Amino acid sequence: MTIITRFAPSPTGYLHIGGARTALFNWLYARNMGGKFLLRVEDTDKERSTEPAIDAILGGLKWLGLNWDDVEVYQSRNINRHQEVVQQMLESGNAYYCYSSKEELEEMRARAVAAKLPYRYDGTWRNRSAADAPKDIKPVVRLKAPLEGETIIEDMVQGRVVVKNTEQDDMVLLRSDGTPTYMLAVVVDDHDMGVTDIIRGDDHLTNALRQKLIYDAMGWETPRFAHIPLIHGADGAKLSKRHGALGVESYRDMGYLPEAMRNYLLRLGWSHGDDEIISTGQAIEWFNIGSIGKSPARFDFNKLNNLNGYYIREAEDSRLFEIIEPILKEKLGAELSETAQSRILNGMTGLKQRAKLLTELAESAIFYAIDSVTNFTDKALESLNDDGKGIILLIVPELEKTGNWKHDNIEMILREVSTNSGVKLGNLMAPLRAAITGSHNSPSMFEAMEILGKDETLRRLKVFGI
Repeated sequence: MTIITRFAPSPTGYLHIGGARTALFNWLYARNMGGKFLLRVEDTDKERSTEPAIDAILGGLKWLGLNWDDVEVYQSRNINRHQEVVQQMLESGNAYYCYSSKEELEEMRARAVAAKLPYRYDGTWRNRSAADAPKDIKPVVRLKAPLEGETIIEDMVQGRVVVKNTEQDDMVLLRSDGTPTYMLAVVVDDHDMGVTDIIRGDDHLTNALRQKLIYDAMGWETPRFAHIPLIHGADGAKLSKRHGALGVESYRDMGYLPEAMRNYLLRLGWSHGDDEIISTGQAIEWFNIGSIGKSPARFDFNKLNNLNGYYIREAEDSRLFEIIEPILKEKLGAELSETAQSRILNGMTGLKQRAKLLTELAESAIFYAIDSVTNFTDKALESLNDDGKGIILLIVPELEKTGNWKHDNIEMILREVSTNSGVKLGNLMAPLRAAITGSHNSPSMFEAMEILGKDETLRRLKVFGI
């Protein structure tokens, strides 16, 4: 049997981080099992489903590298099929027309509230003839749920889940306008798509117990279920925007690499021993449902940032440049010159050692791209006081003498200046770094000076050393 999983988002907003993890788990499970990963857009709510939201979801999945097999399915295009299945259930006696009025349903709800019981339809029209139907009410179609026994799901994460059928209700399958409900549409689409395994959040666990009734009524095989715990914030509270419940595109814009996000999302609720750094290839090879925990995972930006820093250091310099080039263009308001591009590429190995975000990487690369330093951090300005300028005056003549503009020779010259002047190397480097980069933080200045070249380095220093 070919394993088929699916991700089925509702396009009423962005692809949030919990949905991205659900998609990842489905994708990994399918790839691990040599199966298929399908995408279904559940766009039946036409008032809330929007094209921008659909584009955001598809774009987010593509950015994460979670490419789906086959063409995506749009649920709204399957309404005729949903209605056809309900007709089959009516003919087999597993569904019925319900003519209860809005007022009657509200009375049932009020009685349940007064009795402190969960509301369930009382089955008024379950066995009544349509001949008794009032003419002024358009009926809904309800499932004729079993009245005895139990509904059981052997969940691959939650274990055995059992509900007495006396606690189930005759749910609505078709609304009075003929449109399908969520419960019906999901089951029909999953069946028709051949889905064998459904991996989703545990907030859908009660839905699974109700959906199984539809599978049973149609005589269809029920897929295997795996309901995974939701993601919480670092404080243990339900995930919100302040914790990181943002759209995937927001993480891209904040400066995260897709491979870092995949690795981090994988470790939110799934483990493989003590491994923290897990490549995509390893994830596909190792992934299994049995290693998903039963407790909610906690989102931690510090861990994500550290992981992203690792992947930035591992990434190819040319790829990083392609990513940060648009950021630099926007910051500088101009195209990068060939000289600027060359400097940044040559300096990328040093630049990426400190960055945890691609936005930080772009910011740290600006000094390579500009013709003159005009913006200085407060700490950089502190270093360019009279003492700092005096230090630069000591440095410039020694640098002007050398014909060997390599980083190891530059380092040797500056160490000699430090020894001869009695100024500690760190104190000597601070005003030099500030004058050349405008910042108090930078990659190795010996390397940076070599990349900038002798003329450019001295030109920047002489602004403060004359």
